[in-house]
Amino acid sequence: MKNFFFKSAKINEFRLWGLVFTLVGMGVMILGTAGIVFWGQAGKIIAAIFMVIGMISLLISVAVYFWAGMMSTSATMLPCPECGRQTKMLGKTDRCMYCKTMLTLDPAQATHSPSEQQV
Repeated sequence: MKNFFFKSAKINEFRLWGLVFTLVGMGVMILGTAGIVFWGQAGKIIAAIFMVIGMISLLISVAVYFWAGMMSTSATMLPCPECGRQTKMLGKTDRCMYCKTMLTLDPAQATHSPSEQQV
């Protein structure tokens, strides 16, 4: 099975990256504005450059959130066998959005349920 960067569902990972780009973009713009305070007239050029970089980061976050939303609408909904809650699944393997249990639609990668192992 594919190892995830974080131990969370794929949709949640995409949303996390959208949040990271949003926070980085806002932070870069705030740092650029601080350039005016520290360097005066020369700081305006720094502020403009940082403002553009920050806006690019915010636009990337909008694209990531849009992409995650589009994938979320076409995701397979299924109940998690561990916690019983409805979760969305992308691809053949994914994690439960709530309890982080590995889920799969591929019979070759599936494990046996506890009731089958006792028989």
